[in-house]
Amino acid sequence: MLSRSVTRLASAAPRSGVRALSSTALQQSATPSMGDISPSRTTVDEFNRKQQQFREQLIKAQKEREARALARQEPAASTSSPATGKTQAASQTANETTGTAAQSKEHQPERKSGALTNLIYGTKEGREMDAQIEASFSQVLARGKYVHSIVFHEVKPDKVDEYVELVGQWYPKMANLPENKVHLVGSWRTEVGDCDTFVHIWEYQKYEGYHDSRHNITHHPEFADFDRKLAKLIKSKKISLMQEFSFWPTTPPRQLGGVFELRSYTLHPGNLLEWETHWRRGLKARREVMEGVGAWFVQIGELNTVHHLWQFANLEERRARREQSWSVEGWSDTVHKTVPLIQEMKSRVLIPMPWSPVA
Repeated sequence: MLSRSVTRLASAAPRSGVRALSSTALQQSATPSMGDISPSRTTVDEFNRKQQQFREQLIKAQKEREARALARQEPAASTSSPATGKTQAASQTANETTGTAAQSKEHQPERKSGALTNLIYGTKEGREMDAQIEASFSQVLARGKYVHSIVFHEVKPDKVDEYVELVGQWYPKMANLPENKVHLVGSWRTEVGDCDTFVHIWEYQKYEGYHDSRHNITHHPEFADFDRKLAKLIKSKKISLMQEFSFWPTTPPRQLGGVFELRSYTLHPGNLLEWETHWRRGLKARREVMEGVGAWFVQIGELNTVHHLWQFANLEERRARREQSWSVEGWSDTVHKTVPLIQEMKSRVLIPMPWSPVA
């Protein structure tokens, strides 16, 4: 079983290739709650110390990866020009986008021009732009390296302890089997919001990895027994498949302590690309004062939904950090431009489970 310590994390060079399948054993039988987290100033200082150490080691790991990549490129530089390679790659990407857009336009019936037609369908130029955006939508928004699933289990109130024991044994076991090719980002219990609801985020190597992992786990000799027991403990189960926004990679495993906030936004259909544009600009301001875990948009499941996950030392620190972000240049403009795009929003305060790699 792999350690989740920050020191081990840095040496593992996170997010290069297949990520570490890390988790820990179940450490307690009682369900974690807000009462387990000390509100003292000492606890806040410890959170800040771990946060700083974690960020510094991420930067160090990134520099090491860049140095290795540069070393690999140097032998190739003597046989080919980097500029030529970039030009060819850009040309190929442009041709692919143009070709896909052309195919989309090919199947689109011609409409008569006129004021009423343009009002209903948009201008011809606008439709062509929509086709180009649609053709490259995933490439623009997502990193494309991973697919994440977010799982919501609504547990029967009198079955919470049984659920914690069952899932606390099964999830780390599945995450630690190399043949499953799956990484458990984290598991949390809802403290404020949908009570008795547990949230789990898994990471797969694209959709192929998701399918392979699901096939392997479903055919595990103990899966049928686990699934039968789980069905008796929960009232409902909800799963969506998501991708990371290209500007915000999901954090590797870490142990900072504190509480988490999952913010979920249902956007008006067609506004996801605009949302990403504004959030990309405003995120720098937010992350200067707050510790982000990840940001994802749903591709299969609850469409037009965006999830952001943040981590704080405690709820008072959450309040202070959110207020502080308003003083950072760029954040108020981001809020002003994204609020009209939202149809519904929800906030959940989460407590990490003992086996959660991100905690």
